[in-house]
Amino acid sequence: MIPKAYLAGPDVFLPNAVQHAARKVEICQRYGLKGLPPLNEDVEPKPQAGTESWRQIYGKDIALMESCDLIIANLTPFGGTSADAGTLIEVGWFLGREKPVFGYSNSAVNFQERMVAYRQLTGDIPKDIAIEGFHLPDNLMIVGAVEDTGCPIVLPKDSMVRGYDALDVFEACVAQAAELMLRSAGR
Repeated sequence: MIPKAYLAGPDVFLPNAVQHAARKVEICQRYGLKGLPPLNEDVEPKPQAGTESWRQIYGKDIALMESCDLIIANLTPFGGTSADAGTLIEVGWFLGREKPVFGYSNSAVNFQERMVAYRQLTGDIPKDIAIEGFHLPDNLMIVGAVEDTGCPIVLPKDSMVRGYDALDVFEACVAQAAELMLRSAGR
C-alpha cells in the first residue's frame, strides 16, 4: 500500500494553487508517496453572510485527513510570525491521532527573530512581555509536534528565505517522510 500524505499549508491560497498542487503530487509520487492536497476547487466560494460553503470545505478536509497516513505541512510563516492557523489545526489533528507529522518551512529565520522584528515594526507586543527565546523554526509546540515523529522541521540549507511556492525544501521534506514511512513499512 502506498502511504497517503495530506499536503497541508497556505499553498491552497496561491493564484495557481491547482498547478502548484500538481507539482507537489508529482514530487510525492517520485518518492513513493501519494500526495493529497486539500484544494476544494469543486466548492463554489460564497462570501455572502449565511452561506455554508466553508462547512462543506471543512467536512471535505476532515474526510481527506481521515483517509491519509501522514501529513506534510508547509509551516512557512503566513500572515504573521508563525505558520498558517488552519495548517496548525491539521498538524494537531494528525498528532492527536498519532499519525506521523512532517513539516517544512521556506524561511530559515527563527521564531524569536521574527517575533522581535514584529514587535519592533508594529509595537503590538508590549516590551514587558517575554518572547520565546529558543531559536527554533517556530513556536516550541509546533516544533515538538513535528519532532515527535522523529524528524526536525526541514529548512532551507542555504539559509535563504523562499516564497510559498518554492518546492526544493518541500522535496527535501518529502524525501525524509518517504524514507521513514517506507522503512517503517518494511520496504
